[in-house]
Amino acid sequence: MLKAVAIDDEPPALRVIKHFCGQVDFITLEKTFLRTDEALAYLTNQEVDLIFLDINMPSMSGIDFYKILPKEAMVVFTTAYAEYAVEGFNLNAVDYLLKPFTFERFLQAANKAKEYHQFLKNASAAPEAPQYLFIKADYRVYKIAFGEILFIEGLDDYLKIHLETGKPIVARMTMKTMVEKLPAADFMRVHRSFIVPFKWIESVRNKIITLRGEEIPISASYEADFFKRFQP
Repeated sequence: MLKAVAIDDEPPALRVIKHFCGQVDFITLEKTFLRTDEALAYLTNQEVDLIFLDINMPSMSGIDFYKILPKEAMVVFTTAYAEYAVEGFNLNAVDYLLKPFTFERFLQAANKAKEYHQFLKNASAAPEAPQYLFIKADYRVYKIAFGEILFIEGLDDYLKIHLETGKPIVARMTMKTMVEKLPAADFMRVHRSFIVPFKWIESVRNKIITLRGEEIPISASYEADFFKRFQP
């Protein structure tokens, strides 16, 4: 069962979502909110699985609200303005509902949330140490073997994951979050913009790492820690 809330400054829109949720046997709509400040206070203390979030609201846009969520949750954006769709998907939303939407379209979004929630649950329940990284990008979830990662490059709010074979994968994620997902014994951040796996390092000279024909700089702030671990 998915615990959900809905946030929209229009009462009729909230009534529609409440009615549709009542017709789905795997979603419990815990609360609805007309104001983002009240919703934020609730979400600070309560955990939910799914948020139905209007984008065009007067005090704070749904996009801005999503960026300050205190706890991680799946989001389905709702709005009457199609031009917000791209930005919504860039934030890794589960889906985007253009008002007015039918129950069939709502159910499609709800099923996406259900499937993704089950996917995350199964991934976290694995008894052995994970050998893969799961990344949301390009409207899909990629399963990337740690051993296939050549290096990771930071690009503002995005990361570019360079692989041994195939095209790089670009995902919206911070370097800090990525470091937390990687096994510390195999990967290390060597620069504000680069994470490297020890597996592929061929040589180090003048604070430049060479791996598979690529040259990665080691910045001063990471130099000491790197050479403590990378030595004869």
